[in-house]
Amino acid sequence: MKRCLIIANGTKPSKQKINKLISLGYNFIICADGGAEAAKKMHIKPDVIIGDLDSVSTETLKHFSDVEIIRLHRQNDTDVEKCLKYAMGKKFREVMLVGATGDRLDHMICNLGIVIKFFQKIRIHILHEENILSCYNSNVKLPVEKNEIISLYGFGEKCTITGTGLKYAMKNKRLVFGKNESTSNVAANKEVDLKIRNGYVFVIRKFKNVIKYGIV
Repeated sequence: MKRCLIIANGTKPSKQKINKLISLGYNFIICADGGAEAAKKMHIKPDVIIGDLDSVSTETLKHFSDVEIIRLHRQNDTDVEKCLKYAMGKKFREVMLVGATGDRLDHMICNLGIVIKFFQKIRIHILHEENILSCYNSNVKLPVEKNEIISLYGFGEKCTITGTGLKYAMKNKRLVFGKNESTSNVAANKEVDLKIRNGYVFVIRKFKNVIKYGIV
C-alpha cells in the first residue's frame, strides 16, 4: 500500500519515531504549513510543504528552498486537509499523521474528525506521543501483545461491536462515544478480533506494540 507521512503543526514526535515510520514505508513526507518548523528542527527534509503558510517562518522556507512549496489560501479546509487532498491526488492510500495534537484543543478535535471524514478515501493513523490511533468500520483481526491495553471508541448512533480476545469481551455491544466507551480494555490473547457494524471505531494502542506486530 502506498504510504505517506504528514507532519502537522502540533507537538512533534521524536526523531527516532519518525525514522521508524520512514523505515516502514511512510517515506514520502508532507509538511502541513508550520509542520515544516518541526521537520527543520529534526533535520528531516520533506518532499513538499503545503498550506496557507501563515505558521512557517520565511527563514524555514528559505532553508527548504529546494523543496516543493504549495501555497493555498482557501479557507474552506485546514492545512492538514489540504495535505490529505494532495496525498489522495498522488494516489497514496494510507497516511500517518504526526503533530496532530498540541496546545490547540480545537485543532486536535478537527484532526480526529478528519480520520472519519476521509475514511472512505484514505486511511489515516494518528501518532500521539506513545500511542497510535487507527480507525475501523468492519471486521479486523489485530495481532497484539497479551495484556496490552487497548481502548475503543465508537462513532455512529447505531455503531455496534463484537470483540473477542479481550479481557472485557463485547458481544453486539452498542459503542457510541459520549454514551458508552471501552477505555483501557486489555488483550487476553495474542489476537483481538473485532466485528464492527454501522459505524466507526477508534482503536488506541501503544506505538511500540503497533510497530512490533504491524499496522493493520
